[in-house]
Amino acid sequence: MKLKDKVAIITGAASGMGKAEALTFAREGAKIIVADINFSGAEEVAQLISAEGGRALAIQVDICQNSDIKQLVTHTLNQFGRIDILVNNAGIFDHYKTSLETNESEWDKIININLKGPYMATNAVLPTMLDRGEGTIINIASVAGLVAGKGGAAYTASKHAVIGYTKHLASAYASQGIRVNAICPGTIITPLVKDIINNIPVENIPAKRFGQQEEVAELAVFLASNQANFVHGAAIPIDGGFTIQ
Repeated sequence: MKLKDKVAIITGAASGMGKAEALTFAREGAKIIVADINFSGAEEVAQLISAEGGRALAIQVDICQNSDIKQLVTHTLNQFGRIDILVNNAGIFDHYKTSLETNESEWDKIININLKGPYMATNAVLPTMLDRGEGTIINIASVAGLVAGKGGAAYTASKHAVIGYTKHLASAYASQGIRVNAICPGTIITPLVKDIINNIPVENIPAKRFGQQEEVAELAVFLASNQANFVHGAAIPIDGGFTIQ
């Protein structure tokens, strides 16, 4: 098992890629904190993990609320004693809205969840990781953080910023035992894109197919494992070749 006895917090883990990451991490031996604003969904994922013989704790979290984030860390430390891995997975999409189509409240919501959320969660777990001299943070960005045209104005801006934040964290904390990397999924079949998937031309993807949630989860497992000990500050596309064109 690649993550045996590791303790992992995964935000947005009640569905989509977060759920796949939680299940896959658990199968690799990690103890999982299933963090999501959707508590019933988080409980269902925790029950699935328990049914497979793993250990999981569901916690309701609004990642934009500092009090929720503090409670998340406190509950995790009380339950498992440490935090080895943080996956900043929670995020929302803007359905390709241009700047003029995006009102201020929509902009703020996207930036808060996609960028402020990872910042707040990271700052909450970093002190305990630094005290132990080790820890791994994985930010789920997007190919929209590498190129334009895979999201709207707010989403594209937020994911570019997540990649920049990832690189800053890696530069600032690598010497203190903290590894930080970003995953940049292309079009992955998830509930987040279920309403638009039929309008996305698969012909634009060299692999001629969309990605699966489990493929992203397996990449996250690698980055969280000791096999990736020399990987710092990377922004890795998993997109069927979309960004090489």
